[in-house]
Amino acid sequence: MASSVTGPVPLPHSRYDLSTYWGRVKHCAEVSDPRELLNTDKDLDAAKKVISDYRNGVLKTTTPEFWEAKKKLDSTIHPDTGEKVLLPFRMSCCVMSNLVVCVGMMTPGLGTMGTMFWQWANQSLNVAINSANSNKSHKMSTSTLITNYTAAVTASCGVAVGLNKLIPKLKNLSPNTKLILGRLVPFAAVVSAGIVNVFLMRGEEIRKGINVFDENGDQVGVSKKAAVVAVGETAASRVINATPIMVVPPLLMVRLQKTILKNKSFMVQQLASLGIITLTSFVALPFALAAFPQHEAIALKHLEPELSNKQLTTKDGKKIETVYFNRGM
Repeated sequence: MASSVTGPVPLPHSRYDLSTYWGRVKHCAEVSDPRELLNTDKDLDAAKKVISDYRNGVLKTTTPEFWEAKKKLDSTIHPDTGEKVLLPFRMSCCVMSNLVVCVGMMTPGLGTMGTMFWQWANQSLNVAINSANSNKSHKMSTSTLITNYTAAVTASCGVAVGLNKLIPKLKNLSPNTKLILGRLVPFAAVVSAGIVNVFLMRGEEIRKGINVFDENGDQVGVSKKAAVVAVGETAASRVINATPIMVVPPLLMVRLQKTILKNKSFMVQQLASLGIITLTSFVALPFALAAFPQHEAIALKHLEPELSNKQLTTKDGKKIETVYFNRGM
């Protein structure tokens, strides 16, 4: 993100009002724009120069060039490390990275091994995205990463396989209801495992706290309470993100397979499913990502006594009443 470029002048978070949901939707649409994957190192260096000029007072106003530079960095650079996020795990690549596993998970009649394979593939991707975009206040050890990854895969496979075996045994449900519930099994597995995934992958943040900053971007301390908010909202966002993509396409496909896709080949049905998932993902992703701000504000009085009882001030002597932190994605 552009916030990784240092300087004494505070950087506006967005050209849009991030205190409103619609403002965050427009901002997230920019960050998740797949065209940003085409940025070269030269483009990013030029963008960093523009942002640096602004942060050091050379550029006095937020010009269109400034906002374009910020968009490039926000979609590519991690705000805590200043390094490029690996391309498949950037928000601008999120839809394309998830397409194959989404289609795989929602394929009817997979059987136990097929279900486990696609849940494993999905959780592997989730772990990579969580790790690449999480708050980097604390580095996670390899052993912890492997342990958390194993737990997330176990949770997703357990829920998916368990529900697939349970639904046929529900005698009081109509065949159509069983069909619909069966198509929603991947959603239940993804949501439950996604929540487990987030809390496991980012548990270190809750145990040790995350960095909090003043309005100028200067660190003022480390807070466990801020970490609970950050990780909790990210877990909730996983449910929100998965809902339109994992619910709308399978239910729509149930309808289409009874009408225009009836008696069509498996390949035609899979292509239709891919198209619906793609369209839903591109439309829904900014709305889902905007549920919570990435850069959160929290009143200092709501944090730990060792922070809230201090008379904290900015470098220019202004009393600090609100601090900020990177929620992560």
